[in-house]
Amino acid sequence: MLIRISLILAILAGLAVGILNFTQVKEKITTLQVNLKNETDAKNKALTELAATRKDLEKTTAELKQTKATLEATTKERDDARQLAQEATTRANKLNDDLNKTRTERDDAQREVAAYRASGLNPEQALNAAKQIKGLQDALGGSQEENTLLGKRIKKLDAELAFYKDPQRDIELPATIRGKVLASDPKWHFIVINVGEEQGVVEHGQLLVNRDGRLVAKVVVSSVQKDRCVANIMTGWQLGEVFEGDLVIPAHPKS
Repeated sequence: MLIRISLILAILAGLAVGILNFTQVKEKITTLQVNLKNETDAKNKALTELAATRKDLEKTTAELKQTKATLEATTKERDDARQLAQEATTRANKLNDDLNKTRTERDDAQREVAAYRASGLNPEQALNAAKQIKGLQDALGGSQEENTLLGKRIKKLDAELAFYKDPQRDIELPATIRGKVLASDPKWHFIVINVGEEQGVVEHGQLLVNRDGRLVAKVVVSSVQKDRCVANIMTGWQLGEVFEGDLVIPAHPKS
Protein backbone atom coordinates (compact mmCIF):
# COMPACT_ATOMS: atom_id res chain seq x y z
CA MET A 1 0.00 0.00 0.00
CA LEU A 2 2.84 2.33 0.89
CA ILE A 3 4.53 1.58 -2.40
CA ARG A 4 1.37 2.44 -4.29
CA ILE A 5 1.03 5.72 -2.50
CA SER A 6 4.64 6.56 -3.21
CA LEU A 7 4.16 5.69 -6.83
CA ILE A 8 1.10 7.91 -7.04
CA LEU A 9 2.96 10.77 -5.37
CA ALA A 10 5.83 10.35 -7.79
CA ILE A 11 3.46 10.39 -10.72
CA LEU A 12 1.75 13.50 -9.36
CA ALA A 13 5.10 15.19 -8.79
CA GLY A 14 6.15 14.34 -12.37
CA LEU A 15 2.89 15.75 -13.69
CA ALA A 16 3.42 18.93 -11.66
CA VAL A 17 6.93 19.31 -13.00
CA GLY A 18 5.70 18.67 -16.57
CA ILE A 19 2.92 21.22 -16.16
CA LEU A 20 5.41 23.73 -14.77
CA ASN A 21 7.86 23.10 -17.63
CA PHE A 22 5.04 23.37 -20.17
CA THR A 23 3.98 26.69 -18.67
CA GLN A 24 7.53 28.07 -18.84
CA VAL A 25 8.04 26.82 -22.42
CA LYS A 26 4.69 28.30 -23.41
CA GLU A 27 5.72 31.65 -21.95
CA LYS A 28 9.03 31.50 -23.87
CA ILE A 29 7.23 30.56 -27.08
CA THR A 30 4.78 33.41 -26.57
CA THR A 31 7.68 35.83 -25.96
CA LEU A 32 9.48 34.57 -29.06
CA GLN A 33 6.34 34.92 -31.11
CA VAL A 34 5.86 38.50 -29.88
CA ASN A 35 9.53 39.36 -30.62
CA LEU A 36 9.29 37.74 -34.05
CA LYS A 37 6.15 39.76 -34.83
CA ASN A 38 7.82 42.98 -33.63
CA GLU A 39 10.93 42.31 -35.71
CA THR A 40 8.79 41.37 -38.71
CA ASP A 41 6.78 44.57 -38.35
CA ALA A 42 9.99 46.60 -37.97
CA LYS A 43 11.47 44.90 -41.03
CA ASN A 44 8.35 45.55 -43.07
CA LYS A 45 8.34 49.17 -41.93
CA ALA A 46 12.03 49.53 -42.83
CA LEU A 47 11.40 47.99 -46.25
CA THR A 48 8.48 50.36 -46.80
CA GLU A 49 10.58 53.35 -45.77
CA LEU A 50 13.46 52.13 -47.98
CA ALA A 51 11.13 51.83 -50.96
CA ALA A 52 9.82 55.35 -50.28
CA THR A 53 13.37 56.66 -49.94
CA ARG A 54 14.38 55.02 -53.22
CA LYS A 55 11.35 56.53 -54.89
CA ASP A 56 12.22 59.96 -53.48
CA LEU A 57 15.85 59.50 -54.61
CA GLU A 58 14.79 58.55 -58.12
CA LYS A 59 12.48 61.56 -58.22
CA THR A 60 15.23 63.86 -56.91
CA THR A 61 17.72 62.43 -59.45
CA ALA A 62 15.26 63.02 -62.27
CA GLU A 63 14.62 66.56 -61.06
CA LEU A 64 18.38 67.17 -60.80
CA LYS A 65 18.92 65.96 -64.37
CA GLN A 66 16.10 68.19 -65.56
CA THR A 67 17.55 71.14 -63.61
CA LYS A 68 21.01 70.50 -65.10
CA ALA A 69 19.59 70.33 -68.60
CA THR A 70 17.62 73.53 -67.99
CA LEU A 71 20.74 75.24 -66.61
CA GLU A 72 22.81 74.20 -69.63
CA ALA A 73 20.10 75.45 -71.99
CA THR A 74 19.83 78.72 -70.05
CA THR A 75 23.61 79.16 -70.08
CA LYS A 76 23.72 78.59 -73.84
CA GLU A 77 20.88 81.06 -74.36
CA ARG A 78 22.75 83.58 -72.20
CA ASP A 79 26.00 83.10 -74.15
CA ASP A 80 24.13 83.36 -77.44
CA ALA A 81 22.44 86.53 -76.21
CA ARG A 82 25.79 87.99 -75.18
CA GLN A 83 27.25 87.15 -78.58
CA LEU A 84 24.32 88.75 -80.34
CA ALA A 85 24.60 91.80 -78.11
CA GLN A 86 28.33 92.09 -78.86
CA GLU A 87 27.69 91.78 -82.59
CA ALA A 88 24.91 94.35 -82.35
CA THR A 89 27.22 96.71 -80.45
CA THR A 90 29.95 96.25 -83.06
CA ARG A 91 27.48 96.96 -85.86
CA ALA A 92 26.15 99.98 -83.99
CA ASN A 93 29.67 101.35 -83.48
CA LYS A 94 30.47 100.81 -87.17
CA LEU A 95 27.25 102.48 -88.21
CA ASN A 96 28.03 105.36 -85.87
CA ASP A 97 31.54 105.69 -87.34
CA ASP A 98 30.13 105.53 -90.86
CA LEU A 99 27.55 108.14 -89.93
CA ASN A 100 30.22 110.46 -88.51
CA LYS A 101 32.37 109.93 -91.60
CA THR A 102 29.41 110.64 -93.87
CA ARG A 103 28.60 113.77 -91.89
CA THR A 104 32.22 114.93 -92.17
CA GLU A 105 32.23 114.26 -95.90
CA ARG A 106 28.91 116.08 -96.21
CA ASP A 107 30.24 119.08 -94.27
CA ASP A 108 33.41 119.11 -96.42
CA ALA A 109 31.30 118.91 -99.56
CA GLN A 110 29.08 121.73 -98.33
CA ARG A 111 32.13 123.87 -97.59
CA GLU A 112 33.55 123.12 -101.04
CA VAL A 113 30.22 124.01 -102.67
CA ALA A 114 30.09 127.20 -100.63
CA ALA A 115 33.65 128.00 -101.71
CA TYR A 116 32.76 127.40 -105.36
CA ARG A 117 29.72 129.62 -105.04
CA ALA A 118 31.73 132.34 -103.31
CA SER A 119 34.33 132.24 -106.08
CA GLY A 120 31.67 132.99 -108.69
CA LEU A 121 32.85 130.05 -110.84
CA ASN A 122 30.62 127.42 -112.33
CA PRO A 123 31.48 123.73 -111.69
CA GLU A 124 33.45 123.40 -114.94
CA GLN A 125 35.46 126.54 -114.23
CA ALA A 126 36.06 125.39 -110.66
CA LEU A 127 37.31 122.00 -111.93
CA ASN A 128 39.70 123.70 -114.36
CA ALA A 129 40.89 126.00 -111.61
CA ALA A 130 41.50 123.00 -109.33
CA LYS A 131 43.54 121.34 -112.08
CA GLN A 132 45.58 124.50 -112.57
CA ILE A 133 46.17 124.77 -108.81
CA LYS A 134 47.27 121.14 -108.72
CA GLY A 135 49.67 121.77 -111.59
CA LEU A 136 51.08 124.84 -109.86
CA GLN A 137 51.48 122.88 -106.60
CA ASP A 138 53.34 120.12 -108.45
CA ALA A 139 55.52 122.69 -110.16
CA LEU A 140 56.17 124.38 -106.84
CA GLY A 141 57.10 121.05 -105.29
CA GLY A 142 59.51 120.36 -108.13
CA SER A 143 61.00 123.83 -107.74
CA GLN A 144 61.44 123.32 -104.01
CA GLU A 145 63.17 120.00 -104.59
CA GLU A 146 65.36 121.61 -107.23
CA ASN A 147 66.15 124.46 -104.83
CA THR A 148 67.12 121.91 -102.18
CA LEU A 149 69.47 120.18 -104.61
CA LEU A 150 70.89 123.53 -105.71
CA GLY A 151 71.37 124.50 -102.07
CA LYS A 152 73.33 121.31 -101.41
CA ARG A 153 75.35 121.93 -104.57
CA ILE A 154 76.08 125.51 -103.54
CA LYS A 155 77.11 124.36 -100.07
CA LYS A 156 79.45 121.81 -101.62
CA LEU A 157 80.94 124.40 -104.01
CA ASP A 158 81.35 126.87 -101.18
CA ALA A 159 83.24 124.27 -99.17
CA GLU A 160 85.48 123.42 -102.14
CA LEU A 161 86.11 127.10 -102.85
CA ALA A 162 86.97 127.78 -99.21
CA PHE A 163 89.33 124.80 -99.22
CA TYR A 164 91.12 125.91 -102.37
CA LYS A 165 91.37 129.48 -101.13
CA ASP A 166 92.75 128.41 -97.77
CA PRO A 167 93.62 124.70 -97.44
CA GLN A 168 94.47 125.23 -93.78
CA ARG A 169 91.05 126.60 -92.99
CA ASP A 170 88.81 124.33 -90.90
CA ILE A 171 85.53 123.49 -92.65
CA GLU A 172 82.64 123.52 -90.21
CA LEU A 173 80.06 120.73 -90.32
CA PRO A 174 76.63 120.55 -88.63
CA ALA A 175 77.01 119.75 -84.95
CA THR A 176 74.14 117.25 -85.24
CA ILE A 177 76.13 114.82 -87.37
CA ARG A 178 76.42 111.45 -85.68
CA GLY A 179 77.68 108.55 -87.76
CA LYS A 180 79.19 105.12 -87.50
CA VAL A 181 81.99 103.42 -89.35
CA LEU A 182 80.62 100.92 -91.88
CA ALA A 183 83.98 99.60 -93.12
CA SER A 184 87.67 100.25 -92.56
CA ASP A 185 90.72 99.55 -94.76
CA PRO A 186 93.89 99.69 -92.62
CA LYS A 187 96.10 99.11 -95.67
CA TRP A 188 94.94 102.18 -97.59
CA HIS A 189 93.96 104.17 -94.49
CA PHE A 190 90.38 105.03 -95.43
CA ILE A 191 86.98 104.35 -93.88
CA VAL A 192 83.34 104.36 -95.03
CA ILE A 193 80.83 106.21 -92.81
CA ASN A 194 77.00 106.02 -92.82
CA VAL A 195 76.40 109.81 -93.12
CA GLY A 196 76.45 111.90 -96.29
CA GLU A 197 74.92 114.88 -98.09
CA GLU A 198 71.54 114.49 -96.38
CA GLN A 199 73.21 114.96 -93.00
CA GLY A 200 75.29 117.96 -94.19
CA VAL A 201 78.65 116.25 -94.82
CA VAL A 202 80.87 117.98 -97.44
CA GLU A 203 84.22 117.13 -98.97
CA HIS A 204 87.33 118.17 -97.04
CA GLY A 205 85.32 118.26 -93.82
CA GLN A 206 87.09 116.68 -90.87
CA LEU A 207 85.60 114.08 -88.53
CA LEU A 208 86.68 112.50 -85.27
CA VAL A 209 86.47 108.73 -84.75
CA ASN A 210 86.10 107.61 -81.16
CA ARG A 211 85.29 104.48 -79.23
CA ASP A 212 83.91 104.49 -75.66
CA GLY A 213 84.75 108.19 -75.36
CA ARG A 214 88.38 107.69 -76.47
CA LEU A 215 89.74 109.32 -79.66
CA VAL A 216 90.84 106.70 -82.19
CA ALA A 217 91.57 108.76 -85.31
CA LYS A 218 90.91 112.00 -87.19
CA VAL A 219 89.77 111.72 -90.80
CA VAL A 220 89.08 114.06 -93.72
CA VAL A 221 86.20 113.45 -96.13
CA SER A 222 87.34 112.62 -99.66
CA SER A 223 83.99 111.85 -101.36
CA VAL A 224 80.35 112.27 -100.42
CA GLN A 225 77.21 110.42 -101.48
CA LYS A 226 73.57 110.82 -100.48
CA ASP A 227 73.71 108.82 -97.27
CA ARG A 228 77.38 107.90 -96.85
CA CYS A 229 80.88 109.19 -97.37
CA VAL A 230 84.47 108.04 -97.68
CA ALA A 231 87.16 109.59 -95.49
CA ASN A 232 90.95 109.22 -95.30
CA ILE A 233 92.78 108.91 -92.01
CA MET A 234 94.90 112.04 -91.55
CA THR A 235 98.65 111.58 -91.15
CA GLY A 236 99.71 111.54 -87.52
CA TRP A 237 96.14 111.25 -86.30
CA GLN A 238 95.71 107.47 -86.12
CA LEU A 239 95.84 106.73 -82.41
CA GLY A 240 94.47 103.20 -82.74
CA GLU A 241 92.92 100.77 -85.20
CA VAL A 242 89.53 101.88 -86.55
CA PHE A 243 86.80 99.25 -86.23
CA GLU A 244 83.34 98.88 -87.72
CA GLY A 245 80.76 100.52 -85.46
CA ASP A 246 83.08 103.25 -84.10
CA LEU A 247 81.31 106.58 -83.52
CA VAL A 248 82.01 109.54 -85.82
CA ILE A 249 81.37 113.23 -84.97
CA PRO A 250 82.41 116.57 -86.57
CA ALA A 251 85.90 117.80 -85.72
CA HIS A 252 84.77 121.42 -86.22
CA PRO A 253 81.03 121.63 -85.50
CA LYS A 254 79.08 124.75 -86.37
CA SER A 255 78.19 126.76 -83.30
